[in-house]
Amino acid sequence: MPLNRRELVLGAVGGSLLAASVARAADAWPSKPIRIVVPYPPGGSSDIIARSVSQPLAEALKQNVIVENRAGANGNLGADLVAKAPGDGYTLLLCDVGALAISPSVYTKLSFDPSKDLRGVTMLAYSPHLLVVHPSVPASNLRELVALSKKSDLNFAVTATGSAPHLAGVALERASGAHWQYVPYKGGIQAVQDTVGGQTQILMNGMLATLPMVQSGKLKVLGVSKATRMPLIGNVPTIAEQGVPGFESGTWQGVLMPRGTPDAVVQRLSKELVTIIRSADIRSRLAGQGAEVVTMAPAEQEQFFEKERARWAKVVAAAQIKLD
Repeated sequence: MPLNRRELVLGAVGGSLLAASVARAADAWPSKPIRIVVPYPPGGSSDIIARSVSQPLAEALKQNVIVENRAGANGNLGADLVAKAPGDGYTLLLCDVGALAISPSVYTKLSFDPSKDLRGVTMLAYSPHLLVVHPSVPASNLRELVALSKKSDLNFAVTATGSAPHLAGVALERASGAHWQYVPYKGGIQAVQDTVGGQTQILMNGMLATLPMVQSGKLKVLGVSKATRMPLIGNVPTIAEQGVPGFESGTWQGVLMPRGTPDAVVQRLSKELVTIIRSADIRSRLAGQGAEVVTMAPAEQEQFFEKERARWAKVVAAAQIKLD
């Protein structure tokens, strides 16, 4: 039945009132503390970035900003918490966006849909993976490691089954002809610690969290998974240089929020976070640890997410990795 003039007017007024209410809420934001959920244990790349931006963000917004670690299920427990949180602008997810893009392909029973339940705010930093081994491993480059893997049992530590470092290891193994056994952990720090201790022999992990162990001599670096060499370790060749053309992987730290978060809040947060991460102090500090500042507008980040999702889906299918 066609709407009469009175119903149309009432509908228009109602829509205007709702829009005005949303605008007022965005203008009043933030009126209480904000939490940044990091879905991994303390000490990893995402945690380092979160704690680098939290205080400057608190100063910019004139509100307390709390970093909360919610580790488990390769980051999916913390991501699920944010995906199901109210879209009121007070709960942020800071994580490896690439790893989050992998989850829909790996997990058969994922309790949320990252594409539908989360929206992008901005990317913050990129840290390539380092291919490292325990100092006792008799290999000084990828070719020697591949040869060694064919005659010795080597354990490859992964931050979690189905994580970005795990799939990077799978892609490298397939491309180079190497053979190793994967040992899953509940986070990057545990994987690093066990490789330092010699319980595992090989590791691929974000440079931001792994470089200190290389600099201290506790781990030996054989390659960097970037298209070009890193100035910080300019003598270390890329994996692509060592016989695996085009090989590139790493951790992409970014911020996401519940899908229902108002545009005005997302844009304000994106603006503040980009300003903070690009500041000379933080940029210099991260560069000294092996991370590059990389920012994206909300729409750009979502496009990146979908490309990563399609890219890693092929690796997951080829490796036949599936988890409940």
